[in-house]
Amino acid sequence: MSPTRLVVLAWGNESRGDDGLGPAFLAHAEAQRDPAGVETTFVADFQLQPEHAIDLDGQDLALFVDASRTADAPFSFRRVEATRTATFTTHGVSPGAVLDAFSATFGRAAPPAYELAIRGDVFDLGEPLGARARTSLAAALAFFAGLRKRASAGRWNGEVGAGRVAGDFPAQPPPAPAAAARAVAG
Repeated sequence: MSPTRLVVLAWGNESRGDDGLGPAFLAHAEAQRDPAGVETTFVADFQLQPEHAIDLDGQDLALFVDASRTADAPFSFRRVEATRTATFTTHGVSPGAVLDAFSATFGRAAPPAYELAIRGDVFDLGEPLGARARTSLAAALAFFAGLRKRASAGRWNGEVGAGRVAGDFPAQPPPAPAAAARAVAG
């Protein structure tokens, strides 16, 4: 059986505080060994470009990783679909636009793709990663370690919407003690 080929694309500007979360994620994730049955390719850049569509060719899964001002802390995880954008610049190309570029270039659908958006707060020039960003990074790395062990679109679809390390919290919070007592008595 051939291994699942996973490509991880991470981007960001390390000289702008928490915008460096993508490259920091990649540095830590790349240092970890692949689990059995998975071959991971890592791609780092300053920003996404349409040319990153080439990095998706021959892959079974794709993961895009970046800092986000709007993601829930510590991170959010979602499925990415191809989207056509009507822009005249390549600055700020989205993961969906990269998938669209793949389809236009290769004449077929891109591999299943997901985005891991790590919450950042401080994006000022010359700032290091903030304390909260480092905490979010640690949670995202732990989440990715679990994803990597279960590298398949079917399994990853079950994680969509995650914003915490899977298994850290119960699916539903336990009832308050008074509510639990009423449920037993009622």
